[in-house]
Amino acid sequence: FGIQLSVNSISILNKIGFNQLDKNEKYHPSKLDFYSIDCNKICDLDLTTFNSENEKYTTLKRSILIKFLKEKLLSNSIIFRKKINKVKKINEKIEINFTDGSNDKVDYLIVSDGIFSDTKTEVEKIFFKPNYLGAIAVRAQIKNKELLNFNIDNISIIMGSSTHLVLYPVNKMRELNLVCIVRKKAEDNNSLKTILDNTILKENKNFTNLFKGELKSWPIYISSKPIQSIYKNVVYIGDAFYTFPPTMAQGASQAIEAANEIFELFSNNHPDVQNEYFKNRTEKTNLVNRRSKLNYFGFHISNPILKILRNFLLKRIVKNKNFIQAYLGKIYQ
Repeated sequence: FGIQLSVNSISILNKIGFNQLDKNEKYHPSKLDFYSIDCNKICDLDLTTFNSENEKYTTLKRSILIKFLKEKLLSNSIIFRKKINKVKKINEKIEINFTDGSNDKVDYLIVSDGIFSDTKTEVEKIFFKPNYLGAIAVRAQIKNKELLNFNIDNISIIMGSSTHLVLYPVNKMRELNLVCIVRKKAEDNNSLKTILDNTILKENKNFTNLFKGELKSWPIYISSKPIQSIYKNVVYIGDAFYTFPPTMAQGASQAIEAANEIFELFSNNHPDVQNEYFKNRTEKTNLVNRRSKLNYFGFHISNPILKILRNFLLKRIVKNKNFIQAYLGKIYQ
């Protein structure tokens, strides 16, 4: 499955050689195309605005990114399949006890085990219940390009009523990743087929072939607020810190940013890593979160009059350099 990385994270990954990754294993879409549910193009956004010669908006397979990170980040020092059983502070150290009976004492514990973080619950002695966004994600891989009426060189966003699709290539072979976000009530126990039939396929039956392959689906949760640990030497990153709605495609990029911020604080021997990190990360998180929620609303408009207004505004703002700089520049740069 695919992943999108904007230039804010590419500039960081390049420090460890991402720009040397096989060019056939990644792709640099130049535009973000907006479509209505009937496949009529509304407008497009130039993604190259924030690119430089070596830092470009990138799409690729998640498996390729994970393999790259494993190879580059001290692979001999990474131990997998360890599960934390208990965490406690002893003097200025953090003692970690694992379920296999082993233990370790560390100066800092950096937690990145997702929105349902067991480690965070153990450390803070509080169960953090995420909020259900009221939607599910459906993901598929598309190989038959002849089925599509979109420009497969670009990222395509197709907006329907209470649903939207995102389609993009993940490598030079133009293998395509499809993600569909569908609004769904928590108590709705209908099958995935029924949900798709009653939403996206009800609006456009031509999309039926997109969902004939193997599908993965899951409910979408978001965080209530960023969490600062009760211990000065425990820090949360990624979804363990805060989980965004998926409508800015910034989850991975923000996690990479966060890791780099912590690295730089350590490198500079900052006297208060946790507070400085939490202050800066919360500010950026709030910025990304506001835009993600606005996108979520805009992508799923059902009212016909509001759709006309949205499309009218989209055509104008994507060409307004000042607006794009204000809306995306503070995130991408």
